[in-house]
Amino acid sequence: MLRAEDNKFLTESGPGTGMGELLRRFWIPVLLSEELPELDGEPKKIIVLGEELLAFRDTRGVVGLIDQYCPHRGANLWLGRNEECGIRCVYHGWKFDTDGRCVDMPTSYPDLNAKDLIRIKSYPAREWGEMIWAYMGPADAMPELPDLEMALLPASHRYVSKKWQDCNWVQALEGSIDTAHFTFAHLSFDKEENEILDIKKHFVNPIARMSSDHMRWIAEDPRPVIKIAPHAAGLTIAGGRLTGRDDIYWRIAQFLMPFHAYAPSAMPGENIFGQTFVPVTDTNCWIYTYAWNPERPLTQAERDAFDRGNGVIAEVGDDYVPLRHNGNDYLIDRKLQKTRSYTGIKGVSEQDAAVQDSQGPIADRTREHLGPTDLGIMHFRKVVMELARALQQGEPPPQVAHQDRYAVRSGACVTSKAKDLSAVMLERFGDVTGFVGRPRTAAAE
Repeated sequence: MLRAEDNKFLTESGPGTGMGELLRRFWIPVLLSEELPELDGEPKKIIVLGEELLAFRDTRGVVGLIDQYCPHRGANLWLGRNEECGIRCVYHGWKFDTDGRCVDMPTSYPDLNAKDLIRIKSYPAREWGEMIWAYMGPADAMPELPDLEMALLPASHRYVSKKWQDCNWVQALEGSIDTAHFTFAHLSFDKEENEILDIKKHFVNPIARMSSDHMRWIAEDPRPVIKIAPHAAGLTIAGGRLTGRDDIYWRIAQFLMPFHAYAPSAMPGENIFGQTFVPVTDTNCWIYTYAWNPERPLTQAERDAFDRGNGVIAEVGDDYVPLRHNGNDYLIDRKLQKTRSYTGIKGVSEQDAAVQDSQGPIADRTREHLGPTDLGIMHFRKVVMELARALQQGEPPPQVAHQDRYAVRSGACVTSKAKDLSAVMLERFGDVTGFVGRPRTAAAE
């Protein structure tokens, strides 16, 4: 449970807010690279952390991210002509480059050099891992881009998409680091409508890429033991479930500051899934979703499966809005809810979105009653709120100086009950934090 003022502090992301200023100290995905496919092509209106911006790719292929509105008379530059390394306003012809400089002002006398006095808001933009990232913080505090493993690998090893969600980014992220909800939100079974559900009898594995034993252990143990381990880039959040033997089935997620989360299900050699939660306003967000395989290129069959929706990757339209979304009640099927799943909704991503959106545009955390399986969420809130308050006192977040420590993995394993989390991490990843460093294949292809 949070006090109302703390919930407000946690969930606000606009300019000048405590959490908003913390987020701005990190590089932020704002578009997929494929959304600006052409030199001098159509610009894109975007809203990031409550700020209305315009993104465009200029004649050189450089991406600019500037204020949407011309400083002359306030016309929207989205209407403008993308030409010769700049956006020209169609109202009076003022032209701006990717750095926000006014490079032409036809309405002024040339000898006055008035254009040299005009500059609009602009943010540095970089392309990394098939996403366009922006840095919206103080220029003298700009960090390196994060060493996310999926971005370090060749493009053939990864798949990148995004999805729209109708809720505050925090509750969406909290869902991603909550391993306990899988027992119900993503459970499948097969029974007749008039039968009483007996999970031992009716259990069905809903995810073909996961072992039936693993899914059964999730289904039969709704109370995983949660272990937390802080590290230089964020938090390891592990959930251990009973197997009925002398082993524990561990599902190990990663939270990376300030808004990245990796799913906990991958066994060695399997594809790893991640998400990055970017506020649009305080009541909606874009979630960048990706899968990667450190050991091999993804197959065409895998890419086709991702296009149809797989794991945290939603099936989306051309506008990246999920086909099953808040506006159509996620196409919930009440008959299937009685005979096949708790939710009656198709897709892990869509099941997550449904319950997260149902908490309201901004979840009211004053009404919560948290328990032992919510330990990861408690730690996440504590970390980000303490860092935001420290920044208000002039102390920058330490993670910005450790972007090289973001090359970590999440995943699953089955190991002895006698091992503590450090030993489990060392056995599964070769490092107690899951750190793998820059891959040898990064320079290949």
